Amino acid sequence: MDEELAQQMGRYQMGELAAFERLYALLAPRLRQYLSSLTFDAGLAEDLLQEAFLQIHRARHTYQPPHPVVPWAFAIARNVYRMDRRAAGRRRRYEEPAPGEVPELPIPAEADGLADRQAVRRALLKVPEDGREPLLLHHVWGLSFGEIGAVLGIRGGAAKVRAHRAMNALRRLLGAREG
Repeated sequence: MDEELAQQMGRYQMGELAAFERLYALLAPRLRQYLSSLTFDAGLAEDLLQEAFLQIHRARHTYQPPHPVVPWAFAIARNVYRMDRRAAGRRRRYEEPAPGEVPELPIPAEADGLADRQAVRRALLKVPEDGREPLLLHHVWGLSFGEIGAVLGIRGGAAKVRAHRAMNALRRLLGAREG
């Protein structure tokens, strides 16, 4: 898939509309799920997804082949989320879901067998965001720690430490043995 994304991005940079449509089809589900995991609000995540693709369009000239497209696109989506969060100020908070609501967070494969899916999602909410985000980027979306570092603006080693600590916290919260 990464190779196809790079090919489509190259074609899109040359102005081919069909390449954008294919890029959208390949990237949108992953970016939507990522933004949902940050906002806990499907409607807001959808709005941010559209803004992210607008920014991807505007920044398409900054993509440099043969680098992977996914970390580049995730970084843009994260910046869109952060800009929205700053603009919203204190009027809205979406770091936490409404009381009693368990958002549809993706489940890392390593945690899937530790408890039922709702329990894992509730536990993920208790993992600090600075660890939850690298954990999901690595264990759900398959980014390398170097790529995660690029998305988050930290070193790859720091991303690895954060993801590892978050996974251990998740295991503790679920009553499982730490790895």
